[in-house]
Amino acid sequence: MGEKLLIAGNWKMHKTPTETVEYFKEFLPLVNEVNNVEVLICPPFIDIPAAVKTTEGSNIQIGAQNCYFEKEGAFTGEISPVMLKAAGCKYVILGHSERRHIFGESNELINKKVISALEEGLKVILCVGETLEERESGLTFTVIESQLRLGLSGVENFLDRIEIAYEPVWAIGTGVAAKPEDAEEVHKFIYQILNELNSNQAGNIRVLYGGSVKPSNAEAILSQPHIKGVLVGGASLKPNDFAQIVKIGAKLAEVK
Repeated sequence: MGEKLLIAGNWKMHKTPTETVEYFKEFLPLVNEVNNVEVLICPPFIDIPAAVKTTEGSNIQIGAQNCYFEKEGAFTGEISPVMLKAAGCKYVILGHSERRHIFGESNELINKKVISALEEGLKVILCVGETLEERESGLTFTVIESQLRLGLSGVENFLDRIEIAYEPVWAIGTGVAAKPEDAEEVHKFIYQILNELNSNQAGNIRVLYGGSVKPSNAEAILSQPHIKGVLVGGASLKPNDFAQIVKIGAKLAEVK
C-alpha cells in the first residue's frame, strides 16, 4: 500500500468566495513544504473557482462535495461532473451521510453518481457509515457492506480511482470520534469487501476515517494500520487546525 496518506477537508456549507481566498492565503504558507501526503479541500460549489485559482501551482487539490449523475439538462439547482471537471476539480465526495440522511439519497442514486463522475475522469470519495441505532443493533458491518456493494456496483474494475471514507454517522459533528481501534476494525472489514470486489486493486485504495477528526486525535487515528487518511469536517474550516492535521499526517507518513 504505497499510496500517500490523503488528508481531505470537507467544508460543507461554509465560506463565501472572499473567505475562501482569505483561507488559502493563511493556509498555503503553513503547508507549502509538505509533499509526502496528499492534501485535498472540498469547498461549496460557488467557492470552487476561487479555490482553484488561489491554489494554482501549490500542493493542494480541490474537489467538490456532491454532483448529479446527468451530464447536463433540465435539473434545476444541480451541478454535473462535467462542470466540476471543467472548473478544476480533481475529486468529488459522494454518498456523504448528510446527503443520505438529510436529502434522502439512496444507494442506487449514489451509484449512478459514482459511475457518472468516473466517466468524466473525476476521482471519487465514496462515504459509508452506520447510524447510532444501527451500531447499537449490531448492524454496523451489514450496513457498511451493503453501502459498499451497491455504491460500487458496476465500477469494480475502476477501484483504483475511488477512495472510501468511513464516517460513522453518530460521530459526525458531535465531537465524539470513534475509538481508533473501533475505526480500525471497520476499516479492516472494508478492505476485506474491497478485496472481494477486486483483489488486484483493493490494496491501492485509501480508506479514510471521518467523524470529529481534530488535531488532538488525528495522530491516534492515522496511526492505525488500515486507516489511510482522514476526511475532516469542522477542523478543516480553520487554516491552523487543518494545517496541524496535515503535518501530523506528514510526520506519520515518514514511518508508515
